[in-house]
Amino acid sequence: MTAELTVAPLAELRLRTSVKWRNYPEDVLPLFVAEMDYDLAPPVATALHAAISRSDTGYAPASAELGKAYAGFASRRWGWEVDPAQVTSVTDVGVGVIEVLRQRVRLGDVVAISPPVYPPFFDWAPEASARLLSVPLVAGRLDLPAIERAFATHPAAYVLSNPHNPVGRVHTFDELGALVRLARLYGVLLISDEIHAPLVLPGAVFTPLLSVPGAAEVAVAVVSASKAFNLAGLKCAAIVTASDRTAALVARMPAEVHERTGHLGVVASIAAFSSGDSWLDDLIFSLAARRDQLADLLATRLPAVRWTPPEATYLSWLDCSAWGGDGVPAARFLAEGRVAVEPGTRFGAAGAGFVRLNFATSPEILDEAVSRLAGVPTVEAG
Repeated sequence: MTAELTVAPLAELRLRTSVKWRNYPEDVLPLFVAEMDYDLAPPVATALHAAISRSDTGYAPASAELGKAYAGFASRRWGWEVDPAQVTSVTDVGVGVIEVLRQRVRLGDVVAISPPVYPPFFDWAPEASARLLSVPLVAGRLDLPAIERAFATHPAAYVLSNPHNPVGRVHTFDELGALVRLARLYGVLLISDEIHAPLVLPGAVFTPLLSVPGAAEVAVAVVSASKAFNLAGLKCAAIVTASDRTAALVARMPAEVHERTGHLGVVASIAAFSSGDSWLDDLIFSLAARRDQLADLLATRLPAVRWTPPEATYLSWLDCSAWGGDGVPAARFLAEGRVAVEPGTRFGAAGAGFVRLNFATSPEILDEAVSRLAGVPTVEAG
């Protein structure tokens, strides 16, 4: 039986010292960065408290337990059978993507992405000495004909956001199957950022890329408990492979890539993947309720906003061009409404006039935030 998770009062939330609660003055409601306001899942908190109580804060070992825990989680949630031996810990998803790219690309090679997309996507390829090729989404979906044209130029890799941040799109089995066929045809490595995979909301079904027939030879996935269980600061993710060919990329990485993983991150991730299902079900229930609440609030108080409710994540992608172009809406919402949201321009040129708003909070905070936004006049009203 699922139930809504509770959120601490705003005064208690402000005692937290993460970026979300320290980046802006106390009169600002912070709905920008992808941190949730819910308390830790009890199995995760218990595991971390136990580690601290035994002073277990050293280096992360080369343990098989993370692979076993993730394999069990993937099997239960999606029916995806993962080989635990092909799960390799890394510091975070960004590090995982960059290190895979470093094994794949040569200086000046091209890496394709589909904006609007999570801002670090624009930095990962250059960090690996590659050039970027943008193949924008169309109406929030992968533009497969444009992707084929891009793949025909033989980029070294394509980095996929699956589910897609910021638009909240859950790519379908057929879409991913078409992407795999194109990758096999043109020899392009697919790297799937699946950090939001556990956060698929009712009405959609997540397909792990590596579960698609033919994907094993041309794809790797980078996964983490950090978004679903609010563990970003503990620094643990994993690269998942499903063939000897892709496992060889990981095997060539320097040992330090894996050794830099946070030990407490491994402890927390094992607990989340092994024992967090019930809490995660409650989280999904809670996020679905906040998504519905946001839909009602926008319809009644901010009808000038255009949006498609997300199929996954706790992030809403709002067309606020009625408040101005480029990054103006986010700047005005902060200055005039005292609500911090992410400017859409951070996600690429296609994000002009958009903002990304995090709704993983209490009903009261979400209600207050939308009330404040509604007090900021549109360009025409102003």
